[in-house]
Amino acid sequence: MSYTLGAAAKATGKSKTTIHRAIKSGRISATSDETGAYRIDPAELHRVFPPVYRNSNAEPKMEQSVPYGETQVLWRELEVLREERERERNQLQDTISDLQKDRDHWRQQATYLLENKREKEEAAHAQLEKVRSSWIGRWLLKV
Repeated sequence: MSYTLGAAAKATGKSKTTIHRAIKSGRISATSDETGAYRIDPAELHRVFPPVYRNSNAEPKMEQSVPYGETQVLWRELEVLREERERERNQLQDTISDLQKDRDHWRQQATYLLENKREKEEAAHAQLEKVRSSWIGRWLLKV
């Protein structure tokens, strides 16, 4: 036995459009007969959309799954977890800030050392040019 599009919609409490979109997107596999009507296997349909059971005209009964006292305990636990998460977030922000300061310090140090090395190289090059331009430098370089 297979569902038509309308029967599938009734069995799941969804609209025909929702079922049709699920077929078109590939979430549900279906075959179409010679008239073009869809045939949907019940197992395939209920794999994606759970069945709706229709009892008489009974209204669904609301039950509290957790007693009131336990609810208050759970709210307090949730609040403690939120405070802990906020504290951890602040600690992480402080750590990130410290790491950024360290990074900036080391970057500044590296830049200083590179500039200092460049200045020393330029000074040494200027000194060498001075020696080459003197008469003793020219005489030593010929030998």
